[in-house]
Amino acid sequence: MVLTASTSALVLTACGVVDGIGGSSSSSAPKKGNDITVGLLLPDKETKRFEKFDYPLIRKRVASLTAGKGKVLYANAEASESKQSVQMDQMVDKKVDVILVDAVDAKAIAPAVEKAKDAGIPVIAYDRLAQGPIDAYVSHDNELVGEVQGRAIVDALGDKAATSKIVMMNGSVADPNTARFKTGALSELQGRVIIAKQYDTREWLPAVAKAHMKEAIQSIGLNNIAAVYSANDGMAGAVIDALKEAGATKIPPVTGQDADLAAVQRIVSGEQYMTVYKSFLLEADNAAQMAVAKIQGRSLEFEALTPDTVDSPTQKRIPSQLVEVVALTRANIKATVIQDGVYTVKDICTPKYAADCAAIGLK
Repeated sequence: MVLTASTSALVLTACGVVDGIGGSSSSSAPKKGNDITVGLLLPDKETKRFEKFDYPLIRKRVASLTAGKGKVLYANAEASESKQSVQMDQMVDKKVDVILVDAVDAKAIAPAVEKAKDAGIPVIAYDRLAQGPIDAYVSHDNELVGEVQGRAIVDALGDKAATSKIVMMNGSVADPNTARFKTGALSELQGRVIIAKQYDTREWLPAVAKAHMKEAIQSIGLNNIAAVYSANDGMAGAVIDALKEAGATKIPPVTGQDADLAAVQRIVSGEQYMTVYKSFLLEADNAAQMAVAKIQGRSLEFEALTPDTVDSPTQKRIPSQLVEVVALTRANIKATVIQDGVYTVKDICTPKYAADCAAIGLK
């Protein structure tokens, strides 16, 4: 599969990974050349995009921006906040030049962010807004993500929305994005549908979401659930499994986020109503550019990459870039993930989905 980003070519480079930590280190300095090391901390492996797209895209972009000399030191916390704090401390000890961190727990990572700053290492929050003295933030408009999901449910229910009972399957409370997704969704849902049950899902785990959904079905009744707001695709799959196991012959509208391949295939087959496609190509590309510009002291470029500002509980007016999002449905698969090179028709239209793909002209 070939991945492309509209802003740049992504060039392959080598980067070692050993027991969650890989690559080599170089000492930090306010202005560096191309021989730099970017630390990258991602939160989990359950969310398929992190290992499949974000890490390799950032690695390739750092290489292309540094004539192949820049390296990425990578670690995945596997949903453990304590493990991520240790990994970040290791990166500080290895004297990486800058750290990109997608926090498992925004509050828990703050002491490690402080330690990095004390060591003179800039920290950029990636995808989730970490607490502590971070230098910049790159993500998507997360309230808009929730708005897009909530609006999709209202649109799907149409004239029946006001009397329809829905279930809200929110993400982990430790993830600051969860509150923003929820705020956005509620701005579209409150007063327009009946929110019969609402859950927060520990660590975004599909197994936890499935257990919540089983409880909701038992409480509300299978045939009384008109739609399910699921904050991401992993949980959407679990919600759909629970509905099927309860005997549902027609799945009510279920939302998602991240455009996981399995979710796109469920959308093709009609099992999942929609997902939010967030261009992780642009997010990863911009994060790499921000990191390299920060290390190399190119302040004008860095400022151009951060036209927005956001506030965290510990810091005001953080320089930020918020990438746009798109509602992905059966109608625009070609114009989104296929056009951007995230997936090919062959990736999506496996034999199991061949007839469904043909029915929507995906070939």
